[in-house]
Amino acid sequence: MTVSREPIKPRQLPLDLGHSPGFSRDDLVVSGANAQAVSLIDRWPEWPAPVVLLAGPAGSGKSHLAAIWREHAEALQLDVSDITAHLGEVGAASVLIDDADQGRIDQDGLFHLINTVRGSGAQLLLTARSFPAAWAVTLPDLASRLKAAATVEIDEPDDLLLAGVITKLFADRQVEVEPHVVQFLVRRIERSLSTAIRVVERLDWAALEQKSRITRALAAETIGALDAGQGEFEL
Repeated sequence: MTVSREPIKPRQLPLDLGHSPGFSRDDLVVSGANAQAVSLIDRWPEWPAPVVLLAGPAGSGKSHLAAIWREHAEALQLDVSDITAHLGEVGAASVLIDDADQGRIDQDGLFHLINTVRGSGAQLLLTARSFPAAWAVTLPDLASRLKAAATVEIDEPDDLLLAGVITKLFADRQVEVEPHVVQFLVRRIERSLSTAIRVVERLDWAALEQKSRITRALAAETIGALDAGQGEFEL
């Protein structure tokens, strides 16, 4: 007995076109969650203190704001664990330290950097997930300097910010998505801008592979696959 079988149709994988989220001022979506921080960045160099800290949870957009400021201020970016070796490069430049509370802090280097910035009339922008009191700083003079920093807190993305970011991410990919699908994503995904980027990327990939529009059903299936930890979709 001969059994006929339908030929297996190979999956058509879409080309990776190298989309990446923009980090310019025009790419920034503003809501109540980040309005104070955005205002601070826009007011530079008229800052309330030479040292400013942007504090907020992971995925709240701190690095985006920092990147905008770094370009505008032509700031030098340093790693918090390796400041001392680069103090000679600072001169009168402004300085950015992103994720200042992640990893070992070069406490002596940070103390001298703050003094250098204050003495030259430049600015230092720090971003962190927590406030300096939680950084386990053991150098009293550094703790005092950090206490004097102007601190602006960024909240988790609210519905307005998350919806605006998701809509813009799709628009950057020239993909039209209906508002009810965006609102579904806002309700379902983690409140994080980095998660929004990941979800939009995966949804665009899945829609291209299936040659379909991005619907609520596809969004639900894709989020389910992400929640299950699937590296590749079998949709």
